[in-house]
Amino acid sequence: MPELPEVETVRRGLAAYVVGATMTAVRVHHPRAVRRHEAGPADLTARLVGQRIDGTGRRGKYLWLVLSDGSALVVHLGMSGQMLVGGEPSRGDHLRIAALLDDGTAMSFVDQRTFGGWMLADMTTVDGTELPLPIAHLARDPLDSRFDVAAVVSVLRGKHSELKRQLLDQTVVSGIGNIYADEALWRARIHGARLADSLTRPRLTGVLHAAAEVMAEALHQGGTSFDSLYVNVNGESGYFDRSLDVYGREGRACRRCGSVIRREKFMNRSSFYCPACQPRPRPRRN
Repeated sequence: MPELPEVETVRRGLAAYVVGATMTAVRVHHPRAVRRHEAGPADLTARLVGQRIDGTGRRGKYLWLVLSDGSALVVHLGMSGQMLVGGEPSRGDHLRIAALLDDGTAMSFVDQRTFGGWMLADMTTVDGTELPLPIAHLARDPLDSRFDVAAVVSVLRGKHSELKRQLLDQTVVSGIGNIYADEALWRARIHGARLADSLTRPRLTGVLHAAAEVMAEALHQGGTSFDSLYVNVNGESGYFDRSLDVYGREGRACRRCGSVIRREKFMNRSSFYCPACQPRPRPRRN
């Protein structure tokens, strides 16, 4: 699913194209796309019409539009969601929601697998930051200007759990998914199965810095797009997949040491690592 760089790419596109515009019509084409809005499709469309889009926001893998009444339109891209902006609503079988704007453009939510969706939410203040209520529990992400590396390291030091599992926990650090966790761990030369509380503060700090570094690089290239599902608001794919050092490179040579990259199962997904640069932790003796 899209991770921080891909979601931030979409947010920046929306900030450039729709902020300042007013929604004049909204149509929900598939009710599953608004299942998180408990009041239903009719309520969502009625409340959106006439709303001006005053800004955008993002935390981790979630983004939102700030509306003129002070509420937020929270967008979760799920596995395959796209927010597209154009002269008319997107065409095709996967159009889920379409909003017409007063400047003549359309903002479409397209989702092949229908795991994502829209919902309206009130805003709240958490640690000095305005957030939609449904995502107020999420931790800051490594690209947040107020991300506290030392505080997150302290949390990780208290976790008797695999480091990769903790990197994927959005209440510990948000925005990191499977791709960038593997890339950060490779850069830090740490196997994801290492227990977080067994690592020193400098090594954990190095992992978080590596995560910030690789995601910033991915963002510069429009994110990682393995297929046509991950696109910006203009329908264009990112190209950071060409720069990945370990994710998806099973059987190929490590760019650092030449060893063969391996893949293993982890939490119903795949992890990729270099057995030489990132040796697996030895089993503990009883």
